[in-house]
Amino acid sequence: MTPLIHLAAEAEQKSAEVTDWAGRLGWVAGLLLFIAFVYWLMRQGWKWRGSLQSDLPPLPTAPEEPGAPRLTLHGRYHGSTTAGQWLDRIVAHGLGVRSRAELTLTDAGISVVRPGADDFHIPADRLREARLDKGIAGKVLTEGGLLVITWAHGDQLIDSGFRADRAAEHAAWVEAINSPSPNIPARTTEGTAR
Repeated sequence: MTPLIHLAAEAEQKSAEVTDWAGRLGWVAGLLLFIAFVYWLMRQGWKWRGSLQSDLPPLPTAPEEPGAPRLTLHGRYHGSTTAGQWLDRIVAHGLGVRSRAELTLTDAGISVVRPGADDFHIPADRLREARLDKGIAGKVLTEGGLLVITWAHGDQLIDSGFRADRAAEHAAWVEAINSPSPNIPARTTEGTAR
């Protein structure tokens, strides 16, 4: 046998196996089905949490004449939780949907305008306190990077988290909400910080 024929015979013996496309496609399809199943389970969990919180009354809407704006804030709404329970997210009535937000503080309360999500209003007599915090429901920032407003809705206290485009604005909001105003009734600090 000549060396050239011998090399050709060895190359045929060492050639790569043909890819088993049916097996590979089966694994890919199985992986995609698994991912879809996990996504479906997460969605069902979200719906289940919403049904557990169905006793929460509808969110208040802004009054026709809210008054002159005292403060405005442009930023992000990061969600709402049960007061003092920074991981107990509230999803009923769209409170669990993160979005851009514009807050306006007036003598009537705080109007929260959210493009792509339901707007709501926090009446002045339901405001309890405001504080700077570092996290709420899956969003963790640096210390003091989040404005958390505690308010009463129905018989429940709620913490709502906001982050301004300019974090330096947070301190003015905490001061304005926590200081008594002649037009806004005095508040009690029923909310508990974590």
